[in-house]
Amino acid sequence: MSSTQGTDENRRLLRTLKGETMWPPPIWLMRQAGRFLPEFRALREKADFLTRCMTPDLATEITLQPIRRFAMDGAILFSDILILPWAMGQSLQFIDKRGPVLEPIRSEADLARLDPARIEERTAPVAETLRRVRKALGEQVGAAAPDTVTLIGFAGAPFTVSCYMVDGGSSKEFAQTRLMAFREPALFDRLINLLMETTASMLADQIEAGAQAVMLFDSWSGLLPPHEFRRHVINPTRQIVQSLKSRYPDVPVIGFPRLAGVMAPEYARETGVDAMALDTGADLTTIASQVRSDLVLQGNLDPVAVLAGGKAMIREALAIREAGKGRPHVFNLGHGVLPETPTEHVGELIAALRTV
Repeated sequence: MSSTQGTDENRRLLRTLKGETMWPPPIWLMRQAGRFLPEFRALREKADFLTRCMTPDLATEITLQPIRRFAMDGAILFSDILILPWAMGQSLQFIDKRGPVLEPIRSEADLARLDPARIEERTAPVAETLRRVRKALGEQVGAAAPDTVTLIGFAGAPFTVSCYMVDGGSSKEFAQTRLMAFREPALFDRLINLLMETTASMLADQIEAGAQAVMLFDSWSGLLPPHEFRRHVINPTRQIVQSLKSRYPDVPVIGFPRLAGVMAPEYARETGVDAMALDTGADLTTIASQVRSDLVLQGNLDPVAVLAGGKAMIREALAIREAGKGRPHVFNLGHGVLPETPTEHVGELIAALRTV
């Protein structure tokens, strides 16, 4: 399916990601297809997480659930950033209340066992999900009219994916990964380069399957000091963006350098991303003054505000909306929707933001 199929006229999110200023801004939420939705919880009982990701019927349904309920401006593929190392042959399990568990990559021999040639075949179900979702979005989906919702593909950025691959699971500090970067820089560079090449290829496959924009999640970029941030976050992201733009110049790329802090403006300037998502701790007004005026900013309401709901949520949301006024801005959260968030709070948030 061509990434340019159909018209973009009614896709407010896609137009914004290409640099137009919209009022009110388009809306989608990270983890909008997740455990806070009762319809998601019902499907969770039918299959484990990896099976849900790799079964097109289930992944398509989950991707569309928030569109049916809230008519979001964006539908983000239901998948996971660790599908890439799994597709290369690294063992992966998702254990309840623990998260992902992988066999750690700690040596040249471990790295040599990864097989990039397996990726296309093993991720074929993901491409099929994108094709199905794109087709569905050309029809009526709940309150969303045909061809008004932008389909977003995504991947983890190389440094963040390497954190899970080297440490073997979730961590607050990812000490083993950072030790490898310092103690064995040549080995770590080879891992980052492998992830850089395969991530660009996987995102290209997603675009071919129907993704109209793609997002790079660098959730742990804020762990790095500036010189390592430039080496392992900015440089790989720049090369992924260049690779994608050489083939798909009109497909927007969103970067999310979570907790980047003072490095965020340099990330925006040096990577070539079309849009930069901001985490909860970033001040949109300050960032806007430090980046080019045509850079799309995305974010960045605190997910806890949505959990709280009520006047506090609306006040915070409208303040962020106002801070983004006059420039391309996509309203989103600073991180994902919390699982315990009442669905009615999300509905109230969307209604308030769409009030002119």
